[in-house]
Order: sequence, then C-alpha cells, then structure tokens
Amino acid sequence: MKYIKGFLINLQFFTAIPITFELPMEKEYLKKSVQTFPLLGLFQGIIYSFVLYILHEFTPFSHLAVAFMLWLTTIFLTGGLHLDGWIDASDAYFSFRDQEKRLEIMKDPRTGAFGVISIIILLSSRFLFIYEITSNIEFMFYILILLIPFFSKSVMGVLLLSVKSAKKSGLGYLFQNAAALRTLWIYPIYIIGSLFILSLFHQKIILVGILILAAAACLLFCQRKAVKWFGGITGDVLGAAVEGTELILWMTVWLLHYFVIV
Repeated sequence: MKYIKGFLINLQFFTAIPITFELPMEKEYLKKSVQTFPLLGLFQGIIYSFVLYILHEFTPFSHLAVAFMLWLTTIFLTGGLHLDGWIDASDAYFSFRDQEKRLEIMKDPRTGAFGVISIIILLSSRFLFIYEITSNIEFMFYILILLIPFFSKSVMGVLLLSVKSAKKSGLGYLFQNAAALRTLWIYPIYIIGSLFILSLFHQKIILVGILILAAAACLLFCQRKAVKWFGGITGDVLGAAVEGTELILWMTVWLLHYFVIV
C-alpha cells in the first residue's frame, strides 16, 4: 500500500494527471515515492509507445502528424514541470556567474534569452529525433521508446540521493531529506527484471544495453556538473537532468535507427 501511495505521489507531483485526493507526505511515503521513480518513467513510456502504436496502426495520419502528436504527448503528460527546470537551469548556467548567483537566477520567475533559446533547441531536437524514428517504425523501437523515461527517472532518483542539496528548501530537498542512498537497492531489480521480460519478446535486447550505457554516462556527467556549476542539486537541476537525459536517449535511439537497426 505504501508503494502505491508513493507512486501516486509521483503522479501528483511529476505528471499532469489529476490526483484530486490528499496523499500522505510523511518521510516513509516520500521514500517509497523515490523508490518508484523508475515505475513512473515506465508508466510514461508505456503511454508513449501506446499512443505511437495506435496512431501508426489505426489512423490515416501522416508520419509527420504522428510524430507531432507523440511529441506533444511527451510535453503535456509531464505538465512541462521538467521543462521549467531546463529553462531555469539554462538561464543560470549561461549567466556564467558564481554558484550563489546562479541559484538566485533559478529562483527568478522571469525567463531569460538563454532559457528561451535552450528550450527551443531541446524541443526541436526532440521533434527531429521522434519524426525520423517513427518514419520507419518496427517493434524494437516501441521497446526503446518505452524505456527512455524509465531510464531518465532512474537517473533522477540516483542523482537525487547521490549529490548534496544546493539549498535547504524546495521540492528536491523535500524528497532528498526523506530517503538515503541505500533506498535505491530496488533500482537494479527493476532494470534486471525489465531486461528479462523484454528478452522474451525480442532478440535484439542488447540494444537496451546501449541505452543503459548512455543513461549511465548522463548520470556521471550530471553528478559532476551539478556540484561544479550549482553547488549541488535543486528541483530545477533535477528537472534539467531529466530533460537532458531524455534528449540524449532519444538521440541514441535515433542513431540506432541509422547505424544498428536494419
């Protein structure tokens, strides 16, 4: 029951899905929330793949229209929460100021030029990757697309508990204060279990290993740069990390589409 409530907390905080009833916010439930970050990502990935499958197989829409609707789904399902973090972190980073000033910039509700430019680059790149991936779809792509948010949310959980907080307030600190690094013991089980189940359906499961390596590289990069650039993690930094990791994973699938999958 605690895992279910933890998952519902994730839906309430990190998606646009309306959860109208009150959920407990004690540490034990926030801990379960952190433990179910990957399941939240898996839930998102299932929706992405399902939307793509329905549009591709049962509608007369063009590849461009299908790609556009999937692209919109990736934005609206999360309510733009992580995109906001990407914008704020971009404004702060490209100010080229010290850590304290960057934290102040992330608090500023106004959006600067670099935030606007960075979100245009992020979303346009994602659309390019989605369009070219979906223009020649096969079963393995549904699996890889399903796993993109699964791995990005796993990165978010590890980053949350492996990097110090840059400030003693905010959403990131709230979740970080409720759990410890050992809380993540369940993440490898999720990954191994997913690999086993997926191996029953497709022989090219080794391609998932490439996604894992890409996600691991993103995690190591974010762990180092979060401290160097911002003095630690905040909610905005975590949001930016999720968006950045997903962009790299979309790019990885796009490259697989050209150079590996035939």
